[in-house]
Amino acid sequence: MSRDPNRNADERRTAAVIVGALLLVGAIAIGTAALLLPEAIGAMQATFAPGMGLKTATLIGFGVTVCVLVVFAVAAGDGLIGELPVMLGGFFVFWVLITLMLAWAL
Repeated sequence: MSRDPNRNADERRTAAVIVGALLLVGAIAIGTAALLLPEAIGAMQATFAPGMGLKTATLIGFGVTVCVLVVFAVAAGDGLIGELPVMLGGFFVFWVLITLMLAWAL
């Protein structure tokens, strides 16, 4: 069973077109990355810049935590007395997390 020479040439031509298309897409991706690199560096510097500080974040975190736990208490309804220890623990956990996330992110 011999292979058809035209089929072999068609396979090579198809492979060459695929490799050429991949090289073109790679060149476009590298060129785009090179042009957008300064913009990406600026965005990273803005993202990882120091936050607002712990003093301001603590005040805002306290207010947000009180509001969230009031909503939780209203949603709890009659079980509020039995859930008080859980709510106090949740209050301090929320307060710490919200404060630290605000200080880091803003």
